[in-house]
Amino acid sequence: MGGALAGGLWSALGELPVAGWVAAIGATIALGSLAALLRRFAQWGEAAARGGAAAALLDIEDGPRLLIGADGGARYANSQARTLWGAHPPLAHLRERLHGDMMAADALGRLEEAARIGLREEVDLPLRDPEGYSGEPEWVRVMVAPGREPGSRLWSCRDVTARRAIDEVLLREREELADFLYFLPVGLYSADTDGRLRYANQVFAQWLGRDTDAMVGLDIDAVMEGPAPEPDGAWEGRLRFLPVDEPPFDAEVRQSTFDDAGQLRTRSVVVRLPAGEAAPAAGEGGWLRRRPWLFDGAPVGIALTDPEGAITDCNASFLAMVGLEAADVFDRPLADLAARNDREDLRALVDKVVGGGTAQADIRLVRGEREVAVGVFLSPMTSLSGRPGDPPDGAVAHLIDTTEQKNLEQQFAQAQKMQAMGQLAGGVAHDFNNLLTAMIGFSDLLLQRHGIGDPSFADIMQIKQNANRAANLVRQLLAFSRRQPLRPRLLNVTDALSELSHLLRRLLGERVVLKLAHGREPGHIRVDPGQFDQVIINLAVNARDAMPGGGQLTISTRREAVETEMNQGTEAVPPGDYVVIDVVDTGTGITRENLGRLFEPFFTTKSEGTAGAGTGLGLSTVYGIVRQTEGFIFVESTLGEGATFTIYLPRHEPPVEVAGAGAGGAEGGVGPGDGTQGGSGEPESEARDLTGKETILLVEDEDAVRVFGSRALRNKGYTVLEARSGEGALDLLEDGAEIDLLITDMVMPGMDGATLAGRVREERPDLKIILISGYSEDVIRGDIVNQPDTHFLPKPFSLKALAEKVREVLA
Repeated sequence: MGGALAGGLWSALGELPVAGWVAAIGATIALGSLAALLRRFAQWGEAAARGGAAAALLDIEDGPRLLIGADGGARYANSQARTLWGAHPPLAHLRERLHGDMMAADALGRLEEAARIGLREEVDLPLRDPEGYSGEPEWVRVMVAPGREPGSRLWSCRDVTARRAIDEVLLREREELADFLYFLPVGLYSADTDGRLRYANQVFAQWLGRDTDAMVGLDIDAVMEGPAPEPDGAWEGRLRFLPVDEPPFDAEVRQSTFDDAGQLRTRSVVVRLPAGEAAPAAGEGGWLRRRPWLFDGAPVGIALTDPEGAITDCNASFLAMVGLEAADVFDRPLADLAARNDREDLRALVDKVVGGGTAQADIRLVRGEREVAVGVFLSPMTSLSGRPGDPPDGAVAHLIDTTEQKNLEQQFAQAQKMQAMGQLAGGVAHDFNNLLTAMIGFSDLLLQRHGIGDPSFADIMQIKQNANRAANLVRQLLAFSRRQPLRPRLLNVTDALSELSHLLRRLLGERVVLKLAHGREPGHIRVDPGQFDQVIINLAVNARDAMPGGGQLTISTRREAVETEMNQGTEAVPPGDYVVIDVVDTGTGITRENLGRLFEPFFTTKSEGTAGAGTGLGLSTVYGIVRQTEGFIFVESTLGEGATFTIYLPRHEPPVEVAGAGAGGAEGGVGPGDGTQGGSGEPESEARDLTGKETILLVEDEDAVRVFGSRALRNKGYTVLEARSGEGALDLLEDGAEIDLLITDMVMPGMDGATLAGRVREERPDLKIILISGYSEDVIRGDIVNQPDTHFLPKPFSLKALAEKVREVLA
């Protein structure tokens, strides 16, 4: 996967016109660093695809990894460990977020004791949601093991929340099936090849006057008159059983065999006959049909077929699966009820079973307009009156609805892909934002010397605008992976779309007609306004590209109350009140094979080199934002007839004081290619004085960012001291340097920005500090960020944004 991701990023960034950058900027450090980073990233992808980049795999795929030395100091920490735990043992973090009862505390205690005495231990722990959005815990699997160095400890952690959810569903199903078999009003038992009982249900034990536990290990000859059937195949017939202190009774028995972890076992169904009941006459039919309480009352679908595969009987559970009446399925081939792609396979399985074998498969049945995933188990059907060697009368099909299980598996697979991409996005965002800060900043410096009439002005603006496009690309990576922090607020969806319509019409052009159709009072939603705009803009741009000859884009809103859980593909919309947004185009449509991949990262149907060729991040960004906002998005399309994207977002009732207020939907919104990240490129006409005479210490390990920042601040009149590391900054201060403001990067080799700020604060508690980082403030938030006189400036930033922040803090 690493190779594909690397290729996708290289292709996406390759759209930026970089050929004229060197001549225009003269900042070869920044451009050379970008090219080197991209080469390293592509090499990482190729090596990871071959399995040869162990360090990259540790950083990207293995979750947080932290090596603590014998002295308690961090020897190695990957980027995820630094984000989650810093450079300290994770026990304090786990204690603070632990969610649960004494069992969780005991598990944490075992982990702590293992770390103390140097043993390997791995436990699952429930942790509180740090964002506080959900009361449900997050489950993590934490492992501590001794390192190679004596006294060292290796800590690792991975998220197992989705896996536990699937395991709980499967465990619940197994427990329900076990309870069903235990209390089934028919006898069940299993024996090994030595004739010892291994299982007996409650009814069979009661018939024999024995306890179920006491029967395990008992010789089957002790409860049966005459020899038991040989455990070497299928058998059916009549047997006499010997209860304790009661007369013997006759029963019909149907026996089959199965492999239990390499040991052959029998499984037998026992139907007790009333005293004096004779064996069934030839042609009367099997015992299953003569026991409706066992047939119709079964919680799984059962269908009986003739040798040609036509249904001769079925129970109520089967009819519920296919959504039909009995008259609509009798004499109809079982294979005809399967989805089109599964019919031939099911027909072949029935033929195999009628020939004397058994079979099982996962198929999909058609139920109305939907398809239901089922596991089907097929076995031959013979009557008790039949003679050994006679061909089967047909087939018995047992069908179990596995739709929920399949949906969970697909959601888990999608969650794993998104998590891996999120880890990758967080890893590269910092480095890219450093480079983009230098590009934008040096462009601003050049624009101070080359005005609108200068021949170089247009070239410099191209560089800056494309650097801003790259910054938007990094934000999209963070958005679709759900790592972009949200600042949601109540938004009137009608007002938000109306304000956005002016921008949409400019983006769509003259050949595409935009139509807004609002339902009656669709209501408010709780979203981040900027990311809501990004969702609508991405869908609109995709629709425009699907209508090269022109057409109509209709965006409609309505309110919908979902009464019962609504299943759409692998998604299940829970009951509730929703605002529904439909985005409908009249374009070329989407092929069936592409519909299932639309929201995958880097998947695009736009050919390279064509107008509007995309990065494959637009719809994955939309998916990430919608799901992060607790919403759902679905797509329907017919080739040649356009596409419809439907978004469900939870509806909120606003407080009385804002019920009539406008939404301001465009607040915080960034349209594609707006190129406004810290200046329009025109000479600055500042509303206030951004100059100063104070002394500033700038600490930044990235040379291009440090050079730009120091030049920009010196141009404003400040005295600037520079340091490439936290240790270098402390050396300057120990030499007697007096400063009014500390600006430090958060992520640096050796001493990071948070540690440096803490050390400086010990001597200068009133010193003002600005932390800068390519990560978001939410990701790097810690004790130092929350202290007074500490401010945050995210990368990439422009000259104007830097000057304004410095003046604001010093003022």
